[in-house]
Amino acid sequence: MSVRSAPLGLKRLLSYQRSWVRGDVLAGLTVAAYLIPQCMAYGELAGVKPVAGLWAILPAMVIYALLGSSPQLSVGPESTTAVMTAAAIAPLAAQDGSDYAILASLLALIVGVVYILGYLTRLGFLANLLSKPILIGYMAGVAVIMIAGQLGKVSGISLEAETVLGEVREFITRLGQVHGPTLVVSILVLIFLFTLQARFPKAPGPLLAVLLATLAVKALALDQAGVAVVGDIPAGLPQLSLPQLPPAQILPLIAAAIGIAVVGYSDNVLTARAFAARNNYKIDANQELLALGASNFGAGLMQGFPISSSGSRTVIGNALGSKTQLFSLVAMATVILVLLFLRPVLSSFPDAALGALVIYAATRLIEISEFIRLQRFRNTEFALAIVTTIGVLATDLLVGIAIAVGLSVIELFARVAYPYDAVLGEVPGLAGWHDIADWEGATTLPGLVVYRYDAPICFANAEHFKQRAMAAIEAETAPVEWFVLNTEAIAEIDITAADMLEELHQELNAKGITFAMARVKQDLYAQLKRTKLLEIIGAEYIYPTLQTAIDAFKSRASA
Repeated sequence: MSVRSAPLGLKRLLSYQRSWVRGDVLAGLTVAAYLIPQCMAYGELAGVKPVAGLWAILPAMVIYALLGSSPQLSVGPESTTAVMTAAAIAPLAAQDGSDYAILASLLALIVGVVYILGYLTRLGFLANLLSKPILIGYMAGVAVIMIAGQLGKVSGISLEAETVLGEVREFITRLGQVHGPTLVVSILVLIFLFTLQARFPKAPGPLLAVLLATLAVKALALDQAGVAVVGDIPAGLPQLSLPQLPPAQILPLIAAAIGIAVVGYSDNVLTARAFAARNNYKIDANQELLALGASNFGAGLMQGFPISSSGSRTVIGNALGSKTQLFSLVAMATVILVLLFLRPVLSSFPDAALGALVIYAATRLIEISEFIRLQRFRNTEFALAIVTTIGVLATDLLVGIAIAVGLSVIELFARVAYPYDAVLGEVPGLAGWHDIADWEGATTLPGLVVYRYDAPICFANAEHFKQRAMAAIEAETAPVEWFVLNTEAIAEIDITAADMLEELHQELNAKGITFAMARVKQDLYAQLKRTKLLEIIGAEYIYPTLQTAIDAFKSRASA
């Protein structure tokens, strides 16, 4: 394989520069120190054994390094897909007693297939269905679910409720049953994490916090006092295996897999684009589908669970100078060494510390500053974020995804159906024609209405366009002789819009008003020709610029 024809990730590795080694190695070692306790916490969050989080990340590190288009993205277990996995699998496991680990690994395989099908059909653009307000609200809802799900672990209470409100209510009513040593460990870990993050943001806080908690448990024999620990970890590495389930159990996982794929891919692309813009390189959105699909497939074969990208690990790698995916390969080698030789240390990690780590990660998903920014920018976008958060909390995560996508589509249609429009006029001392509503002293030419509609005309807004155009004519005090449609924002029309324009032309013609169009693009001109509108309006009333249309009105009026 030549370098030119190789996938983007492999291409960067094949053209590696020696000056990148130091940054990649340092970033890989630090990211490994961060991800070991983090991925174990996410494994527990997903409802499987904590070590499954480490199993899931091993194939992702290699596969994404070869196939991914971002040199800096860290792919593996992350909070959103972990909590969505738990939400999707828990009802199925409770219903028929299926093995939770098998369901999780099978779900990862199905998610991988969804991604690969998306790659083959070039569906990368679908991630854009989740707008920024929707993602902000969705992540806030996920964060609250994550925190509620860890209340039992950090307090030593075995909670039975299955909803967020139920878990919070049960926790409050059973406060008297809190296990003191467990709660103390959790609080101290949280205080340590927030303090270290504030003063030393590049330090491997999660690893240090969990190691200190483990030392405290051993030194004070807290495990003998009831503080739960991870427990025995299987020796060696997991064997590749294909999970087997009856087809009837696979079908319910497909809907969950689609939802996880949409959210995971959106998060992946947004993170990758952010770092690409910061470091002046480009990513391939469709290639990311292939890389994520193969990575999830590998996670499923290694008895893991669905994965995506981690913003926190990517930030750490970037801060320490990562240049290529070699940093992921270094981190993978470190994780393998830990799994082979440091299993006793991992087995002594206290569950309370892992639960506190999940809560810490969840707080970083709630971006209060972004909610404030949305409210200052536009109330409708702020409302979308709030409604999405409520929808995620009031339903399950998969329904929350459907609500989020639905709201995004509704918002898009609302903007298309009711776009901004303007009547244009002259402003004293300012060249050109401008919205008369924006400028004091702006005036129109008597007898002429120049109307601009800021969206393509289609079935969704054709009637609205006609109503607004007629209202603009009726608002004029002097009799209107010409109506000029400024089409600078109208790139195309559909057949519904074509019929409406013909009706508008007939109505204006009946009133003795000339209908003309200005700034008509070539594509729109071709559509006017195919629908016979060009003949109906008259080619002589189609103008390339606004000024030529106005000059034609002045010359016709004077004649």
